[in-house]
Amino acid sequence: MIVDSIQGNLHDLSEEEKVDLHVERVAMEGAALRQRVQRVTTDHGNELGLRLTERRELRDGDILHREGRNVVVVSTLPTEVLAIAPATVEEAAFVAHSLGNRHLPAQFFGPDAQFTGLEGHSGVMVVQYDHTSEHFLTEHTVRFARVDRVMEVPFRHAEHTH
Repeated sequence: MIVDSIQGNLHDLSEEEKVDLHVERVAMEGAALRQRVQRVTTDHGNELGLRLTERRELRDGDILHREGRNVVVVSTLPTEVLAIAPATVEEAAFVAHSLGNRHLPAQFFGPDAQFTGLEGHSGVMVVQYDHTSEHFLTEHTVRFARVDRVMEVPFRHAEHTH
């Protein structure tokens, strides 16, 4: 079967719509979420070909196929990340500038986001795990946690010039 479009997201369905659904999952990691053309296998051993016409990244819960009460959805695998919770605005600017010079893609979360080991933070910057970044943060005594997390949006490098 060839899938050419996303048919919604499992997380957007009401509880009534989710009752008695038979969910088949395709486990995917960050890089695969950005590919529009690929072959994937579900947790039931079924193969699907993706040839998506829309230029967008796949997200956790995206419905690739739906037939009656049967759905095939994307299940995003956890990514090893560094969740960084600077103590001050100055420290946040220093860390963002320093890690930005390494061209690491980052995502930002507000004070309501839950990160084990960073309770009571006022905001978190998340980058993919990199041992040199971990060393940098440790050396500068910046509060951080190394965790596995399902990222809602995959990391992606932004194009830029100097």
